[in-house]
This record gives sequence, C-alpha cells and structure tokens, in this order.
Amino acid sequence: MDIERMKKQLDFIVEVDKVKQIFRQTYLSDGTRKENDAEHSWHLALSAILLQEYAEEGMDLSRVIPMVLIHDLVEIDAGDTYAYDAAGLSTQAERERKAADRIFGILPEDQGAQFRALWEEFEEYRSPDARYAHLLDNFQPLLLNDASDGKSWTEHQVKKSQIYRRNRYIPEISGEIWKEMSSRIEKHVELGHIVDDLKE
Repeated sequence: MDIERMKKQLDFIVEVDKVKQIFRQTYLSDGTRKENDAEHSWHLALSAILLQEYAEEGMDLSRVIPMVLIHDLVEIDAGDTYAYDAAGLSTQAERERKAADRIFGILPEDQGAQFRALWEEFEEYRSPDARYAHLLDNFQPLLLNDASDGKSWTEHQVKKSQIYRRNRYIPEISGEIWKEMSSRIEKHVELGHIVDDLKE
C-alpha cells in the first residue's frame, strides 16, 4: 500500500468537509434556511440519475455524477457567488481558478488532474456531460425557489430577464425540462416574486 497516496486522499476528504459550511442563496424547499453546497451537490447527483431520460444530447452519467459532486468544491476558498450578483461574477473565474489549484492539488497527482479536468469541463459548458450538469445546476435552485414561494427571488429582486439570460441554453439541452422551468418562472412572475422587466 502507498501510504503517502492514501494520506493525500484522506487529507482531501477531510478538507472538502468544509463544503458543508458554504451556504448558498437558495432556500430549502420549506423555506426554513438556506442550503449548503454539499446539500446542493448531493441533490444534483440524485437529479442527474432521475432526469437523464430528458437529456436530448448523449451524456455519460459516470462522468456527470462526479462532475456535479465536485463542481462547487472551489467555493471552500472562493465562496459562493450568487447567480445574479454582477460584481461577484466579475471576479469569480479568477477566485475559483486559484481555489482549484489548491484544493485539487491536495490529491495524488493523477486524481487531482482527473478532478481538475472534470471541473474545467463543467466550467467550459461545451460537452454534453457539462451541458447536462449545468442544466441540473440551474434547474435545482429553480425548483427550490418554486417550492419556497420564490423566497430567494423576492429577497434579491431577481428580474425575469436575468433568469432567461442565465437559462438561455437550456431549451437546446432539454426542451421538456425547459418547458417545465419556463412554466414555473412565469407562475412566479404572475405572483410578483420575479420582477417582470420584459413587459411589452
């Protein structure tokens, strides 16, 4: 047994426990508190299995599941960047790259390179696996916002145009999921939880 290799793996496992302390802006479905990154990532992994039949592009679940499980580990150092925070988004890429260097660098070289490559693929949003993972990453908070009566949308005064811009690629990844997403968005526009800045 390679003792040094196992030490690096175990150090990584302990280090990424910190992801449980990174709280997002999305509330749990009952609205009682905000979810953390670990809960979010678990929810995406489960969703990836359940919703795979709606993906219109061929994708590989054996790659998507680890991709969604590791995609937010960089937030241990970089912090959570809210989807509609323009200032935070302007520095997000640099903060997250530095975090990826450190966090994936804890692992043995081969595993660190594998995780880093998956994380970069997710960030590039080009492969069918990454596009499906992004679809889930956008759909899950929308579902929780819907279940919690638009609590996060209302708090942040989120605009309809922001949501549509963020989700502009979803229709080509899954028309059926986009139909469900847009229906829920429109419901919350009507309820006043989302600012309708696209009125004609």
